[in-house]
Amino acid sequence: MTDEGYRTTAVAALADRDYERAGDEFTRDGWATLAEPRPELSPFAVDDNGWVGRGLAALSAAVAAYRVAGLDTRATNRAVEGVAVARDLATDTSHAVQSACFSEFVADFKTLGGLAGAGDAYEAAADEYGDAAENIDSPQAWGTTPLFEAAAATLKQVARGQDNGEIAVTWEDLHGADPAQPGAFLAHRAAFKRQRFPTLVEQAVADGFLAAPRGTTEYDNANHECPNCGSRDVNWVADTTLCLRCSTPTEKR
Repeated sequence: MTDEGYRTTAVAALADRDYERAGDEFTRDGWATLAEPRPELSPFAVDDNGWVGRGLAALSAAVAAYRVAGLDTRATNRAVEGVAVARDLATDTSHAVQSACFSEFVADFKTLGGLAGAGDAYEAAADEYGDAAENIDSPQAWGTTPLFEAAAATLKQVARGQDNGEIAVTWEDLHGADPAQPGAFLAHRAAFKRQRFPTLVEQAVADGFLAAPRGTTEYDNANHECPNCGSRDVNWVADTTLCLRCSTPTEKR
């Protein structure tokens, strides 16, 4: 099975509320993506786009799923793995701004896994963004690369489950107000996460619910209806058609 196949089965498991299986499949997706980020790319040399970040995003989603499943030991183990891989990858990039993003991932894994030192890790990432500022021409361009988008993916996934499936974390939430100050612009990512991510994770665990990632959406779809909540708002993601609101597989009308 390809890494995309693992992601598909992970999302299907989320829809079935089988969070242990979702964690397992996200883990397989992460390992597969880390082994081959793209057919033409080595996993040991971070390219300018940072495609390898998608592997880290999958591992972080696995940690979230295990936490919601009540499998704290496995969540901790996966988070420790994620921290180690992110730190290792930080040594393989020549871009200080990418290294700072990998440090942001370290803090995310600590937060998701309930590991000590998450707050300090976010502060360290923010400091790294500040130190990298003089070599950042366009923070917006970096912020839209696969690496930076991957570093926001699990935060957005966890948050949308507590906001009726909507986009609960926006670009403006994550980034500073002035791109002319690139260090502060990107460091805001770490500051926002430090403030919000732990609470979001705790609430997801308390609710026992992890939403599917948001894909292509449509409101008031004429052909689909959720058998759980009756919504006709649809989320197409990873070859599945889910309710935008509660991540339940929809039924044809």
